[in-house]
Amino acid sequence: MSSREITEDDIESLAVGAWILGTGGGGNPYLSLLNMRVLYRQGKRVQLIDAGDLADDAYVAVIAGMGAPLVGIERLTDHRVFTRAAVFMEEHTRRRFDAVMGMEIGGGNGVRPLMVAANLGIPVVDSDTMGRAYPEAQMTSVAVGKLKPCPMTVVDVRGLEAVVETVPTWKWAERVGRKIVVEYGSTASTCQPPRTGAEVKKWGIHGTTTKAIAIGRAVREAQRTHDDPVAAILAVEPGKLLYRGKVVDVERRATEGFLRGVVRFEGMDDWRGSAMQIDFQNEWIVARRDGEPAAMSPDLICVLDSVSGEAVGTETIRYGQRVTVIVLPGPDIFLTPEGLAHVGPRAFGYDLDFRSVFAS
Repeated sequence: MSSREITEDDIESLAVGAWILGTGGGGNPYLSLLNMRVLYRQGKRVQLIDAGDLADDAYVAVIAGMGAPLVGIERLTDHRVFTRAAVFMEEHTRRRFDAVMGMEIGGGNGVRPLMVAANLGIPVVDSDTMGRAYPEAQMTSVAVGKLKPCPMTVVDVRGLEAVVETVPTWKWAERVGRKIVVEYGSTASTCQPPRTGAEVKKWGIHGTTTKAIAIGRAVREAQRTHDDPVAAILAVEPGKLLYRGKVVDVERRATEGFLRGVVRFEGMDDWRGSAMQIDFQNEWIVARRDGEPAAMSPDLICVLDSVSGEAVGTETIRYGQRVTVIVLPGPDIFLTPEGLAHVGPRAFGYDLDFRSVFAS
């Protein structure tokens, strides 16, 4: 099995890049970054492997935080709680994990698998199941592939622990898991249904950790050389510039274990006189410019600080911020009819047919 060590500099870049790929959600990666700095100071290291290097019968943990991002910055969760979610799954299934991967590459969830890997001494797979961040458990490539939706472990910082042992569908996994998380206080650490190496190879979205590191490195280098960090992102990713403006209104509420709301922008520079609104459910879902749909899931709507180029999350965006909105292409699996049924605008309750900004 070939592998490479993830360096401390890689982790710094990963936190920046995963926050951008989080499309507003996935949890602010700063706390996860602090945890990784501590673990590396303790001498622990993480190896990154390609999915193709997994044995077909390898046993792979799938790690994610679950809940409303706003609560996650109030009730802090460290590396031990995420590791406990994986160990609890090992105890439940009576099998040791060979590797770990993220449920999503977005935000803090793009960094959290590294914490588990560092503590358990197993490698991280350069793959995830979303290629970004989505708010619900059924919004994954493995759900599109109709893989088994259970068991799932759910733990929190107070030692509360639960197993969702049997559910018939991924939507039921989301419903039951979300109810538990709400009772925990709307934030928890989870080990999602374990996957075999063969399942990861067939249904994973590959190369996403490497992608996040490359995006973050481009932003950090642009910051260092005082170049345009947004242009640096678009130089390493095939994205499009959608809008520049100022935040003029934020409506935000934590409900049913999600952070939902609307942000409104007033145009600046070439967009002066044009208004934009973006609806969110943990992540940015639908953007409208002057009342007309301009971008929507599964395309990645990324709201960035216009100066630093770093992501602005749905839980931290505030009045007066100057932002740039770019769009990145979504993974191919979600552009299929089956994929759109899971993550297209209608999956979020919008009466819209998906239209990509990248359509010719």
